Amino acid sequence: MTIQGPSMTVNQTLSDEAIAHAVSLQQYSDGVVRRIIAQLNRTDASLAQALAEALDRLPADSFTVERLQLLLGQVGRINRDAYAAVSAALQVELEGLAQHEASYQASLFRATVPAPVLVRFPIVSVSAEQLYAAAMARPFQGRLLKDWATDLDAGRMVQIRNAVRTGYLEGQSVSDIVKRVRGSRATKYADGFLQRPRQDLATIIRSAVSHTAAVARDAFVDANGDIIKAVRWLSTLDARTSAPCRIRDQLQYTDQHKPIGHKVPWLQGPGKLHFNCRSTSAPVTKSWRELGIPIDDLTPAQRASMDGQVPGGMTYGEWLKRQPPSRQVQVLGVERAAMMRDGATLDDFYSPSGKWLTLDELGVRNSEDLARLSA
Repeated sequence: MTIQGPSMTVNQTLSDEAIAHAVSLQQYSDGVVRRIIAQLNRTDASLAQALAEALDRLPADSFTVERLQLLLGQVGRINRDAYAAVSAALQVELEGLAQHEASYQASLFRATVPAPVLVRFPIVSVSAEQLYAAAMARPFQGRLLKDWATDLDAGRMVQIRNAVRTGYLEGQSVSDIVKRVRGSRATKYADGFLQRPRQDLATIIRSAVSHTAAVARDAFVDANGDIIKAVRWLSTLDARTSAPCRIRDQLQYTDQHKPIGHKVPWLQGPGKLHFNCRSTSAPVTKSWRELGIPIDDLTPAQRASMDGQVPGGMTYGEWLKRQPPSRQVQVLGVERAAMMRDGATLDDFYSPSGKWLTLDELGVRNSEDLARLSA
């Protein structure tokens, strides 16, 4: 964690660390997705076998939707058990995240705010249990987490039934129908009907992580309103930024999420505005004058750091350029970080449609650019 230096104000440090923490949360959520999807994938072989056995008992000449529904009972049970295990695994991850976020927010303030201010205004921590309970009780994208899990389970069974029904209508063999559902080994099963539910689950996991982190930020601000006067919306401004997030970047809101100096509504807030939202927020502290601290209680440097001013806006790329090399590597990887230090911009790593380019694709594009220059 970066400790505020003599040339940075408290609010500048809080802003910098909020962005860095958002990057870490994205990387953490990617890891959670990999672990939980792998867990779901391990049940696919059992599901495919149960499906094949069910279809063997359903000759094409006696196919009806009602008979199919009856024969898919074992498949449905395997599917429900798989999603129950997935939900339990995600719950463990989110409980751990709540514990981490509760500690992180308090530690960041204690490491950043001058000691004389902390003596007068001790930082109030929020318990991990309270954070987790609040995250589970508050809906994201219109539903509670447990409801999303139930819908994913039911949705995957709909995908399976539709694939089987279509297969019978097209006269496919049992093995072809099972392959259509699960996918082929050559594509690592990415071409099957089960791929879409995997993608939906990944989206829910990422959104659940950002939702839990957002609840933690809100709870910390609520508990420390005597020192925090506003919340600033911070969006990751790059080629993939959504229009709703882009328009809210740098805007300030009260601790009750009312607009300050503008009319753009908070809605569900950063990290929850839409699925896969990458926005975050940073608290804005009151100045030492607003806190009523006598001038003699602070050194000149401490007074300067607690001026209450909001740092100027910058793009995500600009923020990344002024980070130390170690943080650039953490975000971009070794090769891209070196490219950025050599003059590349963040947008250079994306296609015109906003797709993150692989290193091979970057090499091809750079070669094409050089060829055009040489022509």
